[in-house]
Amino acid sequence: MIRAQRPADRERVLALWLASTTAGHPFIRPDYWRASLPIVRDVYLPGACTWVEEENDALRGFISVMHEKFIGALFVAPAWAGKGVGTALLTHVQSQYDTLNLEVYQKNTRAVNFYHARGFRIEESAWQEETGHPTWIMRWQADQTP
Repeated sequence: MIRAQRPADRERVLALWLASTTAGHPFIRPDYWRASLPIVRDVYLPGACTWVEEENDALRGFISVMHEKFIGALFVAPAWAGKGVGTALLTHVQSQYDTLNLEVYQKNTRAVNFYHARGFRIEESAWQEETGHPTWIMRWQADQTP
């Protein structure tokens, strides 16, 4: 079931984020993600619209949209990766917005391919100064879905 995040979900969302981002970005040191936790908790999540996917009270994934069109996070619990949770969350958000943008690490080919298969196209490349890794800026528009 997909629903809007509630305040009581915060700690579970943060734990899922830390586990998923660490597993999904093996090319970045885990201590970088641990050090990023306070800004995710105190700035990014409070400033975003976030939906969670859960089954039997188990949080399986979440997606956050910032500034009305930027996907700041889409993370799935490692045990549920590849089982449709991310697709369900992305489809939910795509039904609510006409245009969406995101930034994804170029080395995260699984994520790049996931977004590409769901209609996102690379618009430009960027550089993540904090991590020292290149990223893609990708965009989806409702009238261009594959």
